[in-house]
Amino acid sequence: MDLHLKNRRALVTGASYGIGAAIAEVLAEEGCDLHLTARSKSTLDELAQGLHRKHGVDVQIHPADLREPDAIATLVEAAGEADILVNNAGDIPGGSVDVVDEEKWRHAWELKVFGYINLTRAMYARMKERGHGVIVNNIGASGERFDFNYIAGSSGNASLMAFTRALGSRSLGDGIRVVGVNPGPVETDRIVQLMKSQAKARFGDEDRYRELLGSFPLGRPAATREIADLIAFLASDRSAYTTGVIFTVDGGISAA
Repeated sequence: MDLHLKNRRALVTGASYGIGAAIAEVLAEEGCDLHLTARSKSTLDELAQGLHRKHGVDVQIHPADLREPDAIATLVEAAGEADILVNNAGDIPGGSVDVVDEEKWRHAWELKVFGYINLTRAMYARMKERGHGVIVNNIGASGERFDFNYIAGSSGNASLMAFTRALGSRSLGDGIRVVGVNPGPVETDRIVQLMKSQAKARFGDEDRYRELLGSFPLGRPAATREIADLIAFLASDRSAYTTGVIFTVDGGISAA
């Protein structure tokens, strides 16, 4: 299916690895020129060179920590012409309410919650001036299936779900679509760390995390490409009547 994304411009955060890198790959395959941001310049460089060589698209990188006070303004100044924004950066730690202290909680939300909100606000204003744009928030299924041992993540994701639905409910009046994706378990380094945290809480031994992976639907986490393909579709005009909604991709876990 041709998603008609050729020559569109997309800004992807948290793009250096995992789901973010998979999103960059599929958008490049579809002919999007890219702005990629993450903290690691070397990883972004390697990814950008590979995507340009393989797909012939223009790829610009913007190494930054979006927690920093001026980082979002600097990024928007450089990449504010993007037609598509994919918010993907985040590293909320696992743990129960007595484990995640205020400092860790605030540090995590500065990137995953306020980072999404602040970058969306800035990019929405640019898109509104042009009369078109798409914002896709990659959130997480713990926002609808609450997890005692991932309480900071569940709380933050639930907030972003509400933000996405509220903004997207009226955004078409400005020519903008706002949608969200809630991945469940995805095959990334991050899920290994989260599963280790849960294994330690449940079994007292983080090395038993593989026992938790085997309980997923089909006996595996989702592939990063399975999430990235959906995000590319939602960012395209093939999904032009879709806004203010969240799509859950977790093998049915949240529906059980």
